[in-house]
Amino acid sequence: MSVPFRIGVLQLSMEPVEETITMAKACEQAGFDTFWLAEAYHWWRKHSFEARSSTSITALAARETSRIGIGWGIISPYTRHPVQIAMEARVLQELAGRDRFLLGLGASKIFMKHTGEGEKGKVAGPAVAMREALEIIQGALRGEALSYQGQVFSAEIPALPSSTHCPDWEVPVYFGATGPILQKMSGARTAGLLTASITTPDFVRYSKANMEAGARAVGRDPSSLDLGSVVVGSVGRNSKLGKEGAREMAAMYLANKVQNIRGSADVILDKAGLTFEEINPIAEGMERGGRSAAAAAVTDSILDKVHAIAGTPEECVERIEEYRAAGCSHILLEIWGDDRLEQVKLFGEEVLPHFH
Repeated sequence: MSVPFRIGVLQLSMEPVEETITMAKACEQAGFDTFWLAEAYHWWRKHSFEARSSTSITALAARETSRIGIGWGIISPYTRHPVQIAMEARVLQELAGRDRFLLGLGASKIFMKHTGEGEKGKVAGPAVAMREALEIIQGALRGEALSYQGQVFSAEIPALPSSTHCPDWEVPVYFGATGPILQKMSGARTAGLLTASITTPDFVRYSKANMEAGARAVGRDPSSLDLGSVVVGSVGRNSKLGKEGAREMAAMYLANKVQNIRGSADVILDKAGLTFEEINPIAEGMERGGRSAAAAAVTDSILDKVHAIAGTPEECVERIEEYRAAGCSHILLEIWGDDRLEQVKLFGEEVLPHFH
């Protein structure tokens, strides 16, 4: 059974809580399918943003909405033990209700870098950590007795009696992954794959091939898997102005690729036709003068290669169609720029109806 094509919004947890809740409610009203919240604690603190807990804020967002899917996009087992993740997931299950909560799990190079986990010389790398975390989380949510001794994580959990009052439906787990090992594991073990900014249609095709190879290796139907892609975006009546928000957010992510996750970012940049030499000035601008200086270093050529969903509503529809044709089944649109609530409304009025 093939999954439906969905369009959601991914928000950063660096913003005030009330603003995030307001955005979640606006996205639901506009007709978006999902609302995701991302974490990157050290990176945002480094650039003078306060980094908040996505698990706490999504619980509030779930309570304040009624239809829209609520996702973690992503959290890392390097910052929360898998048992803690299972406990917080149970809260989201209860608050969101059946089939609304989506659990995005990723190693996160930023967290690995700052915690020293998953590096060479450690007992096990991120693929092992992710597999073990998944097994503990899913076992705990199913109510199983666990006596788990892994290379990275361990857990001793009593069984949950069938009479216990708690949600009894499955939580879809997604892996956020860039490299082929975890992308294939997502196909073999999870509900789907989330790809990070700067995702392009070529990177979607690369990721889809890996995910589906992993599914086929264990006899799973690849068409049942969801491939979600985080894509920078902004919309406006005027094409040039509509792309400016995407320019600033693309600058942040390209600087991050240089400063934090060079190894795993190589294939992302290659699929976008970008080189580190080409984007180094953006990272230097970020260090020197913050987002504005970094955005000024994003040329029109670089912005085009990033393949943002940006510009007029018609241009955004065209770009989304390119991602869908490449195999993306779930757009996670990272809206940036002036008056984002008005942008959400414009997406709802003139972009989403084309796909719904």
